[in-house]
Parts: sequence; C-alpha cells; structure tokens
Amino acid sequence: MADTRTKLLEAALETLKEHGIAGVSARTIAAAAGVNQALVFYHFGSVDQLLADAVEHGSRQRVALYRARFAAVTTLRELLDLGRALHAEERAEGTVAALAQVLAGGQTDPKLAPATATGLNLWIEEVEQALGRVLARSPLAEFVDVTGLAKATAAAFVGLELYEGVDPDGANQAFDALESLAGLVAALEDMGPLVRRAARAKLRRHS
Repeated sequence: MADTRTKLLEAALETLKEHGIAGVSARTIAAAAGVNQALVFYHFGSVDQLLADAVEHGSRQRVALYRARFAAVTTLRELLDLGRALHAEERAEGTVAALAQVLAGGQTDPKLAPATATGLNLWIEEVEQALGRVLARSPLAEFVDVTGLAKATAAAFVGLELYEGVDPDGANQAFDALESLAGLVAALEDMGPLVRRAARAKLRRHS
C-alpha cells in the first residue's frame, strides 16, 4: 500500500487532471488521497510545494515507462514513431491536461516554475540521448546542437499536445510534416559518400 506522502503526490496529479490548477486545494487533494488535509501541510508545508513535488514525481514515473523504448531507437523515423505513440498514450493518460495546468501556473508561481522545468528536463534527457545516437553518423551531425535540438523537440511536443486539443487535424498535419523531414534526412544518409561530402561542404558554407 502506498504511504501517505505518495498518496498525496498522486492525488495532487489526479486533482490537476480533473479540476485544473484553480480547483487544487489542500481539501480537494486530501479528499482524493483519502486522508486528513492537515497531512498536506505536515508532509509538504504548503499546497504549492506539494504540487511542485508532484510534478517531478509524475514526470519521473512517466519517463521511466518509456526509457527502454527511447533506448531502442536507432533512426529518426523510429524516434518520430515513438513520439506519435507517446503523444497518444500521454493524452489518454491525462498527463497533457496536468502539464498544461502546471505550465500555466509556472508562469507566475516561483515554486512551480523550476519544478515544471525539472520535469520537462527529464524528458529532454531521454530525447537528447536518442538524437545523439540517431545523428551520430549523419552528414548533419557536426552542424546540429543536439542539446538544443532536444529542447526544441520537447517544446514542440508540448505545443503539439496542447494544440491537438483545439485542432486535431492540424496537430496530425504537423506530425506528418516532421515525418517528411525525417524522410529527407534518411535519404541524405543513404546517398553515396561523394554526395554526402558535397552536402556537408554546402552546409558548412551556409552555417
């Protein structure tokens, strides 16, 4: 059986998903956890701190579920396929709804902002490792800031997750465009060494 602290962390995430950040309070979280609301303050000191800890707790749990799948990625196409699967699974789980709420709250809350960034960085680390492997032998390798690209990928993913809520077709079109770009990279990798050298030289001139 989960201990009280873990119950409160998970209840905070469920409350965010169901009621949004405006509906989060010691009372609503304690009710979801089935404990006395005084325990919120006993274990975390404040509701804000509980939410901050819950964001990191939830991110660690979700990232752990995908770690082996990230590690198995060997091509950009596979990474995009994983992104599509992750997109669908996380939306069904309700994680996107919670993320939208804490991102909004983190704009003004000094405790939520760093906690939300920490949660996102856990995802970014997995994406960065996968991109590093995928691009290692690509003609693009020396021109790409893998860390920056991983952050841009995570930011784009968050944007697509939220965008789908208002325009599902548009979000799907964006994924299709990314897959087309992956196809272009794959085609470049399949070309002979002379073509790759020419492409690399042209990229250097324009970088």
